Amino acid sequence: MEKVEPQAEHQWLHKLVGEWTSEAEMAMGPDQPMERSKGSEHVRSLGGLWVLCEGKGEMPGGEPATMLMTLGYDPQKKRFLGTWIGSMMTHLWVYDGSLDTTRKILTLNSEGPSMKGDGKLAKYRDVIEFKTDDHRVLTSHGLGDDGEWRQFMRADYRRK
Repeated sequence: MEKVEPQAEHQWLHKLVGEWTSEAEMAMGPDQPMERSKGSEHVRSLGGLWVLCEGKGEMPGGEPATMLMTLGYDPQKKRFLGTWIGSMMTHLWVYDGSLDTTRKILTLNSEGPSMKGDGKLAKYRDVIEFKTDDHRVLTSHGLGDDGEWRQFMRADYRRK
């Protein structure tokens, strides 16, 4: 098997490596008020090609939550790929995304259970934006029936 060398995109992902604290606000459903939570995240490299982001925090209402995000880059597809799982649900989120031209914003597209609770799948988008090397913002958006993207979650991550 041929040795794979990390690309510039892998190096971009490795800006995530480290220890982070987070403050988030999210709506738990359509027309629900925003609720706040705090957490932490440990991000490590896997072979210089992947990052594993292990988050801990609490759901609104105080329930503990654990999350695991994997992110990598496929040079053949020229796409960022990954997954997200959380202790609060059974759905495996699969990511496919790209960097913007400023190389500060990674947009990850996915599909998951509709927030309407109707058993259907809906389109979602997670956006990771580096404000500085020590501050990044994650926003989550859902695609409405009207074709408009609506933000339902924002988390500010600050390096410890």
